[in-house]
Amino acid sequence: MCGIIGYIGHEQVAPILLQGLRRMEYRGYDSAGVAVCSPEKGLQVKKTKGRIQVLSDMIHGGADLEGTVGIGHTRWATHGEPSNINAHPHVSESGKFALVHNGIIENYMEIKEALQKKGVQFASDTDSEVVAQLLEYYYRDTGDMLEAVSQVLERIEGSYGFAILCGDCPDTMITARKDSPLILGYGDGFSFVASD
Repeated sequence: MCGIIGYIGHEQVAPILLQGLRRMEYRGYDSAGVAVCSPEKGLQVKKTKGRIQVLSDMIHGGADLEGTVGIGHTRWATHGEPSNINAHPHVSESGKFALVHNGIIENYMEIKEALQKKGVQFASDTDSEVVAQLLEYYYRDTGDMLEAVSQVLERIEGSYGFAILCGDCPDTMITARKDSPLILGYGDGFSFVASD
């Protein structure tokens, strides 16, 4: 079963995300990844097929990714085979949005075909990437991250738990859920989101 972890605060986020992902390993997974956002470095995404340790080694325990806002995910394949490309986080075509998703988007094929007709290129075989591409599509018109997310939620059908980052808003994370667990935790100067 997939797992989501997210953090926004003042500490370097990548080591925190790795720790959170390790706590959800018992759920089973075939790939793992993280996205970290900062004003200086923008949106940085690293993901891989295989164990969390492979991801940790890839980013040197999180030291390679600078930023205090981030999301992480462990995936159990439902759409598309286990692979680096199908691993979460998924990124929009321009790299502006990154998201992690638990659940199933039932009308993803209809949305994917409509976006492809408008010239959007897809990298993965997942229903989750459709949401990232749709976010960017609406964001181009609105220029407002929250409004783009609202429009996406009106369009998609199915179950979901999302954690979403936008490179234009490096101090913001938006989460949403429907029929999929997602828990928010608030601390003194920091917040967490988790699916467990």
